[in-house]
Amino acid sequence: MAGELPIINQNGHPSKSAGVNPASSSGTTEVGSYFVSNYPPFSLWKDSNLPQVHEVLNRPPQTDTPLGLYLHLPFCRKQCKFCYFRVYTDKNASDVESYVEALAREVKLYSSLPAIASRRFRFVYFGGGTPSFLSSRQLRFLVERLRRHIGWDDAEEVTFECEPGTLTLDKLKTLKSIGITRLSLGIENFNDEVLRENGRAHLSAEVFRAYEWARQVGFPQINIDLIAGMVGETWENWRNCTQQAIELDADNVTIYQMELPFNTVFSQDMKATGNSSPVANWETKRAWVDHAFTELENAGYQISSAYTLAKKSNHARFVYRDSLWHGADMIGTGVASFSHLGGVHFQNQDSFESYLRSLAKKELPLHRALKATPRQRLIREMILQMKLGKLDAAYFRKKFDAEILSEFRPAFEHLKEQSLLTLKGDEIRLTRAGLLRIDEMLSHFFEPEHRGARYT
Repeated sequence: MAGELPIINQNGHPSKSAGVNPASSSGTTEVGSYFVSNYPPFSLWKDSNLPQVHEVLNRPPQTDTPLGLYLHLPFCRKQCKFCYFRVYTDKNASDVESYVEALAREVKLYSSLPAIASRRFRFVYFGGGTPSFLSSRQLRFLVERLRRHIGWDDAEEVTFECEPGTLTLDKLKTLKSIGITRLSLGIENFNDEVLRENGRAHLSAEVFRAYEWARQVGFPQINIDLIAGMVGETWENWRNCTQQAIELDADNVTIYQMELPFNTVFSQDMKATGNSSPVANWETKRAWVDHAFTELENAGYQISSAYTLAKKSNHARFVYRDSLWHGADMIGTGVASFSHLGGVHFQNQDSFESYLRSLAKKELPLHRALKATPRQRLIREMILQMKLGKLDAAYFRKKFDAEILSEFRPAFEHLKEQSLLTLKGDEIRLTRAGLLRIDEMLSHFFEPEHRGARYT
C-alpha cells in the first residue's frame, strides 16, 4: 500500500458492480472491490481506443496542466494475502535488471513525444510492489538510466514506497541522495501475529529500526500506512496500533479499510472452501478508523482526506494526491500502470513478458484506453475531491462551467438526508460518517449507464 495512493496498478480482475458494492450491500466484508480511484470504470477501457492515446501524445504540450510521473516497481519478497496489485515474487537479479532497462526505455520514448518533451514533472512517485526491494546498486543503476532522459530536481515532491524489512541505513542514504523527499512506509500493523497471518514480509522490530534510520537520514516527509481490518485484528490490538503510530510521530498517517478484491489469496480461499469472510465487517472497520482519527487528532494531527492525517505543525502537502485529484496529467510507467493525459485514460500491458516484448521493439507497452467526455472529466474530479472531505462548487463552475449543486442535486440531497454531508452555499462538506463511507457513496454521482458496470 502507499500513503494516499489513488490505486494506479490494478490487475483488471472482475469486481462487484459499481452500483452494488461490497461496502453497502451488507455489513460483511464480501469479495469485491470498493475503492474508487478513477472514472469512468476501468472495465470500459478498450484496446480499440489506443489510437486516442497516440493522438493525445502527439499534440502540443498543455503547459498549464501539471504533469507527474509514476514508476511501477513490481517486485516483492512475498505477496500479501490481501494484495491485488501486479507484483512478482519469483524474479531474480537478471529479471530485475531487464525490467529496469525496459522501464528506462519506456521513459525515453515518452520524453521525446510532443505532449511530454518540454514539460517539467511536478511530482514523481516510485510505487509497487515494493520499490525498496531493489538494492542500493540497482537503485543507482535505475536512476542513472532514467536521468539520461528525464530529471526531477525541480519536482515539488518525489515519493518512494518502502517495505520496512527491505531497508538498510545505506539504502535509505541512497534514496536521499537520488532526491526522494517523501518516504512512505507500509507498516500496516504493529502486531507480529497479525502481520504473519496476512502474509506481510516484515515484522514489528524491522518497522522501528527502519523508521529510526529514516529519521536519522533526514527525509523531509515520512508517511506510515496502517490497515484497519487485517485478519486477526481486535479492538485491543487496534488501540495499541493507534498508540504506537502516535508515538512514532510520523509526518503523515494513512489508514485504509481492508477489502477483498477477487484476485487476493484470502478471496480465492473463500471461493475454494466456501468459508465465510475472515475480515471484520464494515461497521467495525469504520469504528476502528474513527477511533484512530480521534486519537490522532488529539495528538496534533488534522484529517487531510478520508484516509490520511497530517501533523498540524509541518503543514504537510500531498502534491501527488492533490495534483491528480484536480485533473493533473500523469504518465504511468511499468507493467500494468495507468496514465491520464489530456482527458485520455490508458493502461500498460499487464504481464511481465508482454511489457518487456513491447519495449524490446521500442514500442510503448499500451494495453487499453478510454477518452473521457467533458462530463466524465467533471465527475472524475468531483468524486476524487470528495475524498478530501469537501467540495467547492465555485471550482467546478470556473473550470467546467458546471453548476454541480443543481446538476447533482438528487445525489447530494440523498446523502444529506443520511447525514453523510452538509450543504452551505457553494460548500459541500462531508461529515465524519461520510468520510468513513466515502467509496460506498461515490457511485451515486456516476452516469446512469455506469452505476451497474464492473468497476475493474
